[in-house]
Amino acid sequence: MEPLERYRPLIDDFEAFRAACERPLSSAVRVNTIKADIDRVRTAFEDAGIGYEQADWNERVFTLDTDSPGTTWPSMHGWIHGQEEVSSLPPVVLDPQPGERVWDAAAAPGSKTTQLAALMDDRGLLVANDNNLGRLSALRFNAERLGVTNVAVTNQDARNFSLKPFGSESDEAERVEAFDRALVDVPCTCEGTIRKNPDVLDEWSLDHVTSVAGIQKGILTRAIQATKPGGRVVYSTCTFAPEENEAVLDHVLDVEDCRIVEQDVPMDHVSGVTEFEGETYDPSVEKAARIYPHHNDTGGFFCATLEVGT
Repeated sequence: MEPLERYRPLIDDFEAFRAACERPLSSAVRVNTIKADIDRVRTAFEDAGIGYEQADWNERVFTLDTDSPGTTWPSMHGWIHGQEEVSSLPPVVLDPQPGERVWDAAAAPGSKTTQLAALMDDRGLLVANDNNLGRLSALRFNAERLGVTNVAVTNQDARNFSLKPFGSESDEAERVEAFDRALVDVPCTCEGTIRKNPDVLDEWSLDHVTSVAGIQKGILTRAIQATKPGGRVVYSTCTFAPEENEAVLDHVLDVEDCRIVEQDVPMDHVSGVTEFEGETYDPSVEKAARIYPHHNDTGGFFCATLEVGT
């Protein structure tokens, strides 16, 4: 737990935070409204003798009294999808609308992608990208199991994502229309997943934090460039490190025409931090949300919303 000590100055009740980090995380699932409604899933749980509790902030999320939700028959039928409760927050904050063009920049294995599709009523265009070809097979499997039809899967480095029409070789080719919204749930050091991955801190190093932050800056920068003026970009991580959170936001505010805006976060949270270990960040990063394990009995997360300049 030693790496977490660096966050003691940022956390209101550090002992409660550490105690929460040491408790196992309950299994959670999200109702897939492409195939079933909430009442139907609730009835299925009761018929199968599965105990459940509905999240008070999101009626589509349930915690279950089973450690293997993927083996239940509602999961087999694609009515539910195993997804950590706090992980379902960023798509809700992004709030994609049916018929829009949406980019999921780092999409595999597809939990948030398929959630975005459901929020879009499986209409419009959802481009799910990941640079890891192996992980994309899991994304495609999940999309098929959950009945998603509005997704196009791409295999590119998100930092250099091309908006040219698929299959085009010419630099003169007409660019496709920019995205209305983008989700940038980036690879990170995953400190916030410690409740389900107790070994996540074993390989932790500040060098790793610094190196992954460089990748995060590149992906977020490209997402802003790929989103139309007035469009929204949600940036999220499952880490506590300001270097991967507020510092990344501070970077893109300097290099791109965008601003951090207020967001509706329906979970208990605290504001982003404006300074850490001698570094200071743009005051607007306070509009970001930090979610700690002891706030909602979940994993840890970070979420911020940016609006692209006009």
